[in-house]
Amino acid sequence: MGNLLLGTSSWSEKSWSGVFYPSGMASGDMLAYYAKHFATVEADVTYYRIPSRGMIQGWRNKTPPGFTISAKFPQSIVHGGAGPQPDPTKLLLPTATASDTARFLEAMSELGDKCGPLVLQFPYFNRSAFSTIEPFLERLDAFLSRLPRAFRYGVEIRNRDWIGPALLDLLRQHQVGLVLVDLAYMPHPADLAQQRDVVTADFVYCRLIGDRKAIDNLTTTFDKIVLDQRPRLQRWSGLIRELLPRVRQVFLYANNHYAGHAPATIRELSTMITSAADEITSGG
Repeated sequence: MGNLLLGTSSWSEKSWSGVFYPSGMASGDMLAYYAKHFATVEADVTYYRIPSRGMIQGWRNKTPPGFTISAKFPQSIVHGGAGPQPDPTKLLLPTATASDTARFLEAMSELGDKCGPLVLQFPYFNRSAFSTIEPFLERLDAFLSRLPRAFRYGVEIRNRDWIGPALLDLLRQHQVGLVLVDLAYMPHPADLAQQRDVVTADFVYCRLIGDRKAIDNLTTTFDKIVLDQRPRLQRWSGLIRELLPRVRQVFLYANNHYAGHAPATIRELSTMITSAADEITSGG
């Protein structure tokens, strides 16, 4: 049976003060406090800038043994820059990304055994970026082949029609995890798992993102649940129970934009999973 690690996407949300964090807590103390309540966290900041080795050392020093920090590859690598649309003349190409990839991995190595999977979060690709999946997979194959095997990697795809045998076989070949994403325009991972074998590595990586526009229409802060996602979480609970016997670890991270307050989402899902396990144990 695999180990389940639940956490949130980032830990530095200011509106968690007085709700999750004690009022007035300094931002530099938040990670250490967070790590007392959850076993893992996803670092979102690495998507926007390559962290320094000193920053990563600080994360390691502030967290206890056994804690795991996952992180996103920088947007310069998976998006081709910071522009509104992905740049296919740079994305994943060694001439444009080799330096940033090396710097990113050198920094993440400071985590040592606290380093979780490193995620290549790709945007939605229209035909001006890639006319079909084949040229993208060719480029992804070459990029994954260049990566050092000292790390674990995940790939998040936001073109729903691309999640098929060609992609899954490629990820298995490289022992890279398919990121299961709960996103407004993507199929629920429970539905996807009924159609495909979504296990492509010895771990599973899950992200609860939701519908940003829907949440932004309901709130400007992230201090409480504003959208009932319990039906979707129940489906996650069932899927996780199916996946755990097949892998070493399942990582699952909730975003504030999923239901309004990521810590509450994770606690709600944890309760569902525990209750279901208790029912199975008791024969209910």
